[in-house]
Amino acid sequence: MPTIPRPPAPYYADSRSTLYNADALAVLASLPTASVDALITDPPYSSGGMVRGDRTQGTGDKYVSTTNINGQGTDFTGDNRDQRAYAYWCSLWLSECLRIVKPGGIAALFTDWRQLPATTDALQAGGWVWRGLVPWYKPAHRPMLGRYSNACEYVVWGSAGPLGTGEGKPSVPGFYQASSPREREHQTQKPIEVMRHLIRLVPEDGVVLDPFAGSGTTGVAALIEGRTFVGSEMTEHYAEVAARRLETVELGYRKTEEQDALDFDGGAA
Repeated sequence: MPTIPRPPAPYYADSRSTLYNADALAVLASLPTASVDALITDPPYSSGGMVRGDRTQGTGDKYVSTTNINGQGTDFTGDNRDQRAYAYWCSLWLSECLRIVKPGGIAALFTDWRQLPATTDALQAGGWVWRGLVPWYKPAHRPMLGRYSNACEYVVWGSAGPLGTGEGKPSVPGFYQASSPREREHQTQKPIEVMRHLIRLVPEDGVVLDPFAGSGTTGVAALIEGRTFVGSEMTEHYAEVAARRLETVELGYRKTEEQDALDFDGGAA
């Protein structure tokens, strides 16, 4: 019989969330089959440039145009693949996630215009049924003189086989308008309100998987919406940030001397 890899020890765990500080493929290989209800994730795009030299820059140089990032905007790894390598890599972890997500569960992953074709191909190569695109429009986008502005990122979504009828489930928008968090702890941190809407298609009390947890926004949204979270983050700095944010939601307060208000509807909580 094949040997099932043992999962690494969790970096953080509480009654509703488990976070690993390890490579996504290593963690995914150890998770049980049909053990989660949805895959919702924001993988590194390997984008942020037009040529090879752009892609090999640090992520801060590629994605950061503001100083409103705590921790000096620590770079994250895995963001230097070309388009072909990116599609192949995505198909690897997406096929592993297909095994882990229950039949009929959904996948929703972010991408930008450069990697949109590779991402939709990889979703289908991984065995998922591609269901469509959800644009995320950013009002505070950078204007582009003499050309169309790149004002949107996209959520590519699909399902693990056939979907149910949808009876009893909410209707969620197929388009979002929201600015990136003004005060954020990750270079590419997504708005909490967008993540919360994506989570609402997951069954109540369901489990959400995010193999690229970053600062933990998917997990924060899952916990606020009454779901359970399983995630991994390879960069230790961001695993620490994600663990703190998950603990804040679980406890309802920060374990520091400065007890700032917890405004999870307003952005980077």
